[in-house]
Amino acid sequence: MEVKKIMADLERKHPGESEFLQAVQEVLESIEPIYNQHPEFEAAKIVERIVEPDRVFTFRVTWVDDKGEVQTNIGYRVQFNSAIGPYKGGIRFHKAVNLSMLKFLGFEQTFKNALTTLPMGGGKGGSDFDPVGKSNGEIMRFCQAFMTELWNNIGVDTDIPAGDVGCGGREIGFLNGMYQKLARKYHTGVMTGKGMTWGGSILRPEATGFGALYFTNLVLKTAGKDIKDKTVAISGFGNVAWGAAMKATELGGKVVAISGPDGVCHIPAGITAEMIDYMPVMRSSNRNKVQDLADKFPSLVTFVPGKKAWSVKCDIALPCAFQNELNGDDAKELIANGTWCCCEVSNMGCTPEAIHEFQSNGILFAPGKAVNAGGVATSGLEMTQNCMHISWTGKEVDERLHHIMESIHEACVTFGTQPDGHIDYVKGANIAGFMKVAQAMLEQGII
Repeated sequence: MEVKKIMADLERKHPGESEFLQAVQEVLESIEPIYNQHPEFEAAKIVERIVEPDRVFTFRVTWVDDKGEVQTNIGYRVQFNSAIGPYKGGIRFHKAVNLSMLKFLGFEQTFKNALTTLPMGGGKGGSDFDPVGKSNGEIMRFCQAFMTELWNNIGVDTDIPAGDVGCGGREIGFLNGMYQKLARKYHTGVMTGKGMTWGGSILRPEATGFGALYFTNLVLKTAGKDIKDKTVAISGFGNVAWGAAMKATELGGKVVAISGPDGVCHIPAGITAEMIDYMPVMRSSNRNKVQDLADKFPSLVTFVPGKKAWSVKCDIALPCAFQNELNGDDAKELIANGTWCCCEVSNMGCTPEAIHEFQSNGILFAPGKAVNAGGVATSGLEMTQNCMHISWTGKEVDERLHHIMESIHEACVTFGTQPDGHIDYVKGANIAGFMKVAQAMLEQGII
């Protein structure tokens, strides 16, 4: 395999799809040495096949706002790879959503799902619909219109969507309700992230953040460190950041910053239980302003407009919001302020320049496809409970989540340990996920 040649061909076929090309290049550069040790992969053209999605659905979503005006958005579903199971991946509602973003997310999801050890392929979907400032009625009508176009291409053994940025429990409810009406059959396993009264799993809302901190703790322990009494900076204040803040605090860490698109909230004494409980309220308000936290707790929180979480001095940085949210300059600022660990909780949360800064300065770093896999893993557990028509306790789900994150960490160590004993978690995660999917594709023939 020649990475440069493959990337040149891919850029020719998919010009301008920067996020997708970035994700592919990172994986190919990681796997190149081990891939070239497997001539059977080259003969079957595994790489050339694995970088192209199985299929992409694009559709118009037309809905009516509260003023009675007709609105039109674009909807997508990328079914990327089903070699090890039905397509599984979230739905993202955000004004920046485009095909490049969803192809990158579907590509990453393929390897992330492989790491979980559960039989799930990779997919992703969404729309350029912006939920900020929309009423419940508008969000419901949009979700119903979106599902009207999508429903015939998903199913419990075909493609199981979940939530993502801009698509939480409320949106999953609206989407699932419309699916049931259109399909005229009731199966709670068609979507995950559901409400507890209709098939949802205990701990699913917290799972991505919880799993990320379990993984981070394993990274720290392997390096002879501990999260107790360490300062933590977190970006975002949605479900993922909420779960991460909760578990970091529970494990003894001190969350000193959370951020949003409007700026950063500095919390010198550390986030409190009341603040953590307020984070979902902030998210569901559709205001998308982290300043609300400072307004609610003015004596404990200082809001700094226009700044990122990475401007606050911390030991551990946890990007939890969006792709490429932490760039090279941010990484330099963190390092200058004494940060010694960064674990991506968002998908591809750090730019290549940031990762280079971290790795070249000996900063502990782990990629999103390993760190945040607890979310989709618990979605897989939700699917299992739905198929068995049972509901596990929180303790049972948490134990399974712990075991899965330990398995992912072990795979990263196995494939990422370098000759000098250093663990490259980026290579470890990419190689472990790729080898499983590649082997499954090889054994199932040229299709």
